[in-house]
Amino acid sequence: MRKRPPIAPGPTPLYTWCVVAMLWSVCLLNYADRQAIYSVFPLLKSQMHLSDVRLGIMGSSFMWVYAIALPLAGWIGDRVSRKGLILGGLVFWSVVTLATALSTRYWQLVLFRSLEGLGEAFYFPASMSLISDYHGPATRSKAMGLHQSSVYAGTALGGTAAGFLAEHYGWRSGFYVFGTAGMVLGLLLIGVLKEPLRGRADQAALSHDSQTGTLKQSVSGILRVPMVRLLIAVFVGANFVAAIFLTWMPSFLNRHFDMSLSMAGLRATIWLQAASVLGVVAGGILADRAALALQVVGLAIGVCCYAVAWVVEYARSLVAPNWWEPAQYVLVCTSVILFAVGYFWERLERRGRAQATPSRR
Repeated sequence: MRKRPPIAPGPTPLYTWCVVAMLWSVCLLNYADRQAIYSVFPLLKSQMHLSDVRLGIMGSSFMWVYAIALPLAGWIGDRVSRKGLILGGLVFWSVVTLATALSTRYWQLVLFRSLEGLGEAFYFPASMSLISDYHGPATRSKAMGLHQSSVYAGTALGGTAAGFLAEHYGWRSGFYVFGTAGMVLGLLLIGVLKEPLRGRADQAALSHDSQTGTLKQSVSGILRVPMVRLLIAVFVGANFVAAIFLTWMPSFLNRHFDMSLSMAGLRATIWLQAASVLGVVAGGILADRAALALQVVGLAIGVCCYAVAWVVEYARSLVAPNWWEPAQYVLVCTSVILFAVGYFWERLERRGRAQATPSRR
């Protein structure tokens, strides 16, 4: 039997959390860049004379490429430097964000949105794998929960800042700001972010043999796990709703409530994103300590909150009481928090299969 190589001394606890902070900043821009376009839909519609259908095609082009590229990104992330993928992807999508500001034709917007989806697809599998090698079972959920909070912070920042900048300086200004910020951050992290030994946090170095296999074999192996198929189905439904909400809510608030671009971008993102931040942080902390029952109870209560929201919304449509507005926010935000808590428990349990972390034999 071949002996495993000895594990070299690991990084300091402080640096492991610095890694989370660095990746948090990268992920913040990842989601700010993708959300920014939706806050400027009203200006693109009027200045480029685009229909809602063409805006929808442009918005969805990002997700189509993102979804197609993710399996490839995870497969590559198991074989090459994750630091290189993260920082290379950051610089690439930041350049694409800058190029979006230079667009003068509809096809250019579609092209750059597609390229942004390609660049951003390589971030999440590599970052989850990196965090898993810096944090062992005792702190991994907490680290992933804190990192995930940047998704919601970035979404709110992108929607609000892009709307504000578009309102005062034109729709292109936000893309200049976010694109430049991403390139600067990428350059700053080159000498600070380090590539860890794969499997270090689990005290097991990976052999080269454990990373062999074609992309087709890797994907088929993952899909043979029943829970992976279930999670894929669940997240198709969840993101179907989320994509509609994040894409069109800024335009809806601008058109039907005469909100400014700044306020529409803020209102369309801040409430659910704030609740989601609380949910993923709480889920990350509790998942390091609690039992699997937390997930079951959390998801069950979350579903009940949605059911109650539907019933009360129907009643409101009949009598339209004013008290429903705050109650609606409470119910929806509570359900999001509870779903996120349960989600992070399940995500930790199957992190290697679901998030393209290295497989072990």
